[in-house]
Amino acid sequence: MEKKKIYLFCSAGMSTSLLVSKMKAQAEKYEVPVIIAAYPEALAAEKGVEADLILLGPQIAYTLPEVQKQLPNKPVEVIDPLLYGKVDGLGVLKAAVAAIKKANQ
Repeated sequence: MEKKKIYLFCSAGMSTSLLVSKMKAQAEKYEVPVIIAAYPEALAAEKGVEADLILLGPQIAYTLPEVQKQLPNKPVEVIDPLLYGKVDGLGVLKAAVAAIKKANQ
C-alpha cells in the first residue's frame, strides 16, 4: 500500500512539530503507512497539492475556507482542539486515517 501523506499546517509550523513526532511514533507502532510533516500555513497552497490529507491547527481554523478554495480536490480538516491541546498523537492519527478513508470513498 502506498504511503498516505498527512500534512499539518499551523501559524509557524512550530506548535505542530511535537504533535507530528507523536503521530509518527504511533504510526510506526501500529504500522500505519503514512508520511507526516508539519509546515507553516503560508505553504499550504504549495505543499498541500502533494498531500492526501491537510490538517490545520486549531489556531488557524479561520483559514479553512481559504485553504479549501486553494485546494478544492483535497480533504482539509481542522485538528480537534482537545486532541491538539493534549498533543494526542494517536487520537489525531486515528482521525486523520478516518478522514482519508472517507475522502477516498
